[in-house]
Amino acid sequence: MIKFSIIIPIYNEKKSIRSVLKELKKYLKGKKYQTEIIVVNDGSTDQTNKILKNIKDIKLINHPYNKGYGSAIKTGVKNAQHDWVLLYDSDGQHRPEYIEKLIKYTPDYHMIIGARTGYQGPFSRQPGKKLLRWTANYLAQQKIPDLNSGFRLIKKDLFLKFSHILPNGFSLSTTITLAFFKEALNVKYVPIKINKRKGKSSVSIKDGFKSLMLIFRIITLFSPLRIFLPVAIILLILATASFIYDLTQLNITEITILLFLSCLILFFFGLLADQIAAIRREIK
Repeated sequence: MIKFSIIIPIYNEKKSIRSVLKELKKYLKGKKYQTEIIVVNDGSTDQTNKILKNIKDIKLINHPYNKGYGSAIKTGVKNAQHDWVLLYDSDGQHRPEYIEKLIKYTPDYHMIIGARTGYQGPFSRQPGKKLLRWTANYLAQQKIPDLNSGFRLIKKDLFLKFSHILPNGFSLSTTITLAFFKEALNVKYVPIKINKRKGKSSVSIKDGFKSLMLIFRIITLFSPLRIFLPVAIILLILATASFIYDLTQLNITEITILLFLSCLILFFFGLLADQIAAIRREIK
């Protein structure tokens, strides 16, 4: 029988948290799972904390102030007593009946993720999500159906292995996904449907930009050449075109020399970074 801890990070979700926990506990009551529910209140400033104090059968952890989604997740995982942790959002989007669909893949996979189908959140966020997904697919050399789903089952020890590179913000889901792919761990996506969230989301455009920068950072940590090599090739093409033009003018210009030197520097810098990344993983 699988034992798992359910981690619910929460920040100002007074409209949804009572019904989310009620629905979740009702589902678990009819199952033979051995579980615990850990709710991490990330410094909520509304009535969330007052509501949580009156809910039984949960392990409540309070942050003294808002530290971020990722920080709340890390706090929950560090306090989990079971070998598997289930990340579960507090905004009413997730449906507990999908838990068993994730659990059945635990013998063969290290992380099982609910890949959202149908409704996937506000339309205004979809272009940004598609850009992030396309960038991540290219850099990770994997097709990633859902880059930042908040509904996932993860081996606790592997989560903690990467905790030092996981951000404190909303990009934690993106980071752990890329880290697992780049370390060749077994990741499974299971199609799920979600509800429209209750209340207002605190995710902003700034968080999307942070996620994009974080994708580049994570890939630089694990596979630097995926970033440096394409840039070096572009510079080589530009340098070659400039050199051909210079031959027609019987004069080698400074820009041509600069492009060739930049190409060589980036290429060898990428090779060096790739070797350092490989050595770091071996030491780890």
